[in-house]
Amino acid sequence: MTMDQRSYQLQYFAMLKEWAGVDKEEMSSSATTPRELYKELRDKRNFPLSDTELRVAINGDFTDFDHNLAEGDQIAFIPPVSGG
Repeated sequence: MTMDQRSYQLQYFAMLKEWAGVDKEEMSSSATTPRELYKELRDKRNFPLSDTELRVAINGDFTDFDHNLAEGDQIAFIPPVSGG
């Protein structure tokens, strides 16, 4: 990890969990917002959804994609879920 990178705890739900093949992982990144971090993940994991199709939660609280991230944040990306 370089000096400008931070470590984040990522959680995936529903489709993202299936596409990633894991439900959680640790990731080092220089991203400072969930939007930047999700862009890296889309490139790395080929997620087909855009950030406008997701919700994001940081440390258990829903927030927006321009929220400033801090070292060690737990970030959950949540796609739309259908129910019946």
